Amino acid sequence: MLLCMVTARSFAMAFNRVADAKWDAANPRTAGRPIPAGKISRGAAARFAALCAIGFISSTALFFPNRWPLYLSIPVLVWLAGYSYAKRFTSAAHFWLGSALMLAPICAWIGLRGEWLAGHPSDLLAPSILGAAVFFWVSGFDLIYACQDAGFDRNAGLHSIPANWGIPAALQAAKWLHLGMWLLLALLPWAAPAIGLSWIWWGALGVIAGLLVYEHWIVRPKDLRRVDLAFFRLNGWISLILSVGGILDLFL
Repeated sequence: MLLCMVTARSFAMAFNRVADAKWDAANPRTAGRPIPAGKISRGAAARFAALCAIGFISSTALFFPNRWPLYLSIPVLVWLAGYSYAKRFTSAAHFWLGSALMLAPICAWIGLRGEWLAGHPSDLLAPSILGAAVFFWVSGFDLIYACQDAGFDRNAGLHSIPANWGIPAALQAAKWLHLGMWLLLALLPWAAPAIGLSWIWWGALGVIAGLLVYEHWIVRPKDLRRVDLAFFRLNGWISLILSVGGILDLFL
């Protein structure tokens, strides 16, 4: 599972840098990234992405006799790579990214349980809710991050909600998405009663609610100076608290 996670993420990140090299070079905010700055060649990044793709497919074969991860490995890679081109034709690229990361808990469930469509509908409720929560969370914080490039995207003919609909609308949409994410996580104890999530889970959700409120308080339409704090640091803490809270609740 760890090999799949590392190779899939590394493939997606490297492929994105290769696909966006032209735009990264033209955008002052991203001109210092390794490829446009000349620190890494585009060919070397492409070879690294290919190596990660091979590593991911090989890792899915380790789940044998469960063949579903291997069967789904190439469609997953295609979907991850497709995100890198989404801004060229749709302002819904943020939701494509959310759906790409949504695959993580769903694919983990398939890998560990060896079932998806064959399972009883009630068995699929928990991973579906968790996947939907990831979709709402990632789509929301990508909307915040994309506000930095609203002007550049508009001038370059690229699509995003901040560029097409304005920064205030994007930040408002992000708030609703993150509210949806929190509500979905609050549904997990009901969706998976056998797991027995207790006060530890609810305590983690309480902290996460506070961090989400703070994240949206520090980023405002006319003040984007703390986008990096909201995007990287606060969401990093949210993921860590959710992970640690869930694991502690299961074991204690």
